[in-house]
Amino acid sequence: MASARLEYIAAGGNRHPCAADWTEELLAYGSGHNIAIFRPENNNHKGVETLLTGHTDIVNALKLFRDPPSAKRVLISGSADKTICIWIEKTDGKFELAKSLTEHTASINVVGVLPESGVFATGAADATLKIWKLRVSESLNVEVDLIQSMTLAPRYFPLAIALAKLQSGQVVIAVGGTMANIQIYMQNRDTFSLAAKLTGHEAWVRALDFTRESSKPDSDLLLASASQDKYTRLWRFHAGEELPEVAAAASDPAMTVFGRSLSNKAHWIGEGDSKHSITFEALLIGHEDWIYTARWFTKTAQDAAPQLLTASADNSLAMWERDADGFWTCATRLGEISAQKGSTTATGSTGGFWIGLWSPSGNKVVSLGRTGSWRAWSYNASEDRWLRELGISGHVRAVKDIAWSNDGTQLMSTSSDQTTRLFGQWKRDDTTTWHEMSRPQIHGYDLNCLAAIGATQFISGADEKLLRVFNKPKAVTSLLAKLSGTTEDVSDADLPDAANIPVLGLSNKAINALTPEEEATAEPSEETQITKSTLDLSHPPFEDHLARHTLFPELEKLYGHGYEISCVAASHDGTRVATACRASSIDHAVIRLYETKEWREVKPALTAHSLTVTSLAFSADDKFLLSVGRDRQWALFSRSAAPASSTYDLAASNPKGHSRMILSCSWAGSSASNVFATGGRDKNVKIWGVNSSAEATTADLHLTIPTSAPATSVAFYTGALSPASTVILAAGAENGEISVWSISTDDWTVKNELKIEKSMQPSGAINALRWRPDGKEQAEQKMQLAVASEDFSVKLFVIQGLQ
Repeated sequence: MASARLEYIAAGGNRHPCAADWTEELLAYGSGHNIAIFRPENNNHKGVETLLTGHTDIVNALKLFRDPPSAKRVLISGSADKTICIWIEKTDGKFELAKSLTEHTASINVVGVLPESGVFATGAADATLKIWKLRVSESLNVEVDLIQSMTLAPRYFPLAIALAKLQSGQVVIAVGGTMANIQIYMQNRDTFSLAAKLTGHEAWVRALDFTRESSKPDSDLLLASASQDKYTRLWRFHAGEELPEVAAAASDPAMTVFGRSLSNKAHWIGEGDSKHSITFEALLIGHEDWIYTARWFTKTAQDAAPQLLTASADNSLAMWERDADGFWTCATRLGEISAQKGSTTATGSTGGFWIGLWSPSGNKVVSLGRTGSWRAWSYNASEDRWLRELGISGHVRAVKDIAWSNDGTQLMSTSSDQTTRLFGQWKRDDTTTWHEMSRPQIHGYDLNCLAAIGATQFISGADEKLLRVFNKPKAVTSLLAKLSGTTEDVSDADLPDAANIPVLGLSNKAINALTPEEEATAEPSEETQITKSTLDLSHPPFEDHLARHTLFPELEKLYGHGYEISCVAASHDGTRVATACRASSIDHAVIRLYETKEWREVKPALTAHSLTVTSLAFSADDKFLLSVGRDRQWALFSRSAAPASSTYDLAASNPKGHSRMILSCSWAGSSASNVFATGGRDKNVKIWGVNSSAEATTADLHLTIPTSAPATSVAFYTGALSPASTVILAAGAENGEISVWSISTDDWTVKNELKIEKSMQPSGAINALRWRPDGKEQAEQKMQLAVASEDFSVKLFVIQGLQ
């Protein structure tokens, strides 16, 4: 029985302060249109376990909690698609979409929950606040009632919501957003009304969070508010007719009449038994830039003061505690100090931390930055300090192309987020996991395509109309040899040590790593420096390393195209590359060939198409170059028979290969080297057989396989595990579907078909499929399929039982 399982998911986090939550062992975060689930405290470092698909636009807000009456775990998500999704965890641990709410008329910005009351609130860009009642039955039936819908006045967009229960049992809601005030809404029976406005901030309020001052049931409520004015403010909610200072003074004669409060102005909410005063408690000063999130951690110890975690655009997390004198101070700061930020994003500046979260135990914190990567720190009690731990990473825009190294040890991906990333295996003891090992290219243009050249080079094409060739540096080669067990020669004198990007530059410049002695005597430099020990790691690189020290130095630029590069392919022997660019006329719809020894263009350019060439592929023996395009035709170019020739000539073409544009092509392996496949917008995958003779070259159609949506990518498996007289073909569609067929080459019929189940499919169009080449060790040989998608994800599947 054919089956597929997910071995690895790389998915970056959405840059929205409300798009993540951590409850018990699970952390959920928005990744494009999806919701990623992973376990940060799991020591096997598997990373993302699953992606939940249900939204059709960016996920902006998440809350994960356990519903007290039913004891079921619930996930509430809000998206730019104007919908709120309610997810329920089933008995097998998987989340299922139970209900979708569509009452908002604009993008959902924030979700706030109060699990013990079954109440949650949502705020959206339609300037409304909606309050809901949630009920979950033991049979996992979900009922949601809209209690109240309020138009916020004066009109503003809510960006932060916090809910709490007063001692009287009434629910209070704090709302902040695109104005400097904080609005407090109080429950009166079944409805909420505006009870107070808290002033003091000087810019948008980005985060709100409630906590009890201690574990005592009658302790005061504390509200933390964080703003773009770089400050965090604390507010005290105190029950009773007396102000908290007076109440404290009555019990402690040593306290002055003003107590700890920084202001004696009080706001009053409620009446009778539910009357509360709201007073300004403290101003937390220490961040240098906008503060995006503020989260309380309440200790279980009796009378233990809570801690506050704030995340800021200044690339730091701050932990705030109250000292013995009652003053709030920054006890710990994690992240980057200003001097290390670098001159540009490429040389180090991460663009700030957008999210900061406590673990449920309080012994670990994580943050999400501009690069879409999670950083982690854990508290080491013996050393009494916070130590960095391994996080996870992924792209934050559509992944446009992927490519395996020739030996199958590394997978590279390139994306519209203007980065190229290299993934490899971390092998230790009996465990093997995949991680981002290097970020070879951090660019200023959207990257569209890439191809591996041999074991130490790759080429990428971007919207800048030229292609760039990169060499693998010694530092990354040594790291991969150490962690992945590769046997590459790390002493190759021709490889540079490392690379950096000059200020305001786009080209990665080769640099030599400093020895410890050289570092001690080196003059301060504007350019990023690296020591030989920087990447001498026993684990995959942290985000700091990836963003600064794992660039590949640039070897060459290839010019000639007049528009954005659309596709690139490298020959299997590594001696030539073929490229094409976007084109609306026959003049630019050419294929340019470059030889890789001196990187000169092999002229003349190849002509056959009249519109953009969408995909290029060399046959297994490099005898043929296949091209397909938006003009609905495929073209076959044959290598010149002259010895050592690099030229190709048009051998055959089919102007009506498909009835609509052709989007992808692939050659079968050496066992069927005359067979290629094409996939098109006409929802067909076609398999062709090449007949070549001295007189002419032709290609006959062997088989047409219909797909449920336009076929955006096709890939033949070329490894040794393919059965005799059989070819295995994978196809990805525009709706995210992936199908794998086992096809008999005797009568050209489909012997077996595997459709990847919907829960594992990407939620966006498939941009590239690539089978992993056979590994050097027989034990590694298994059919593995890498998938790049429009939904920001890179997925690696293991395909089994397809005979």
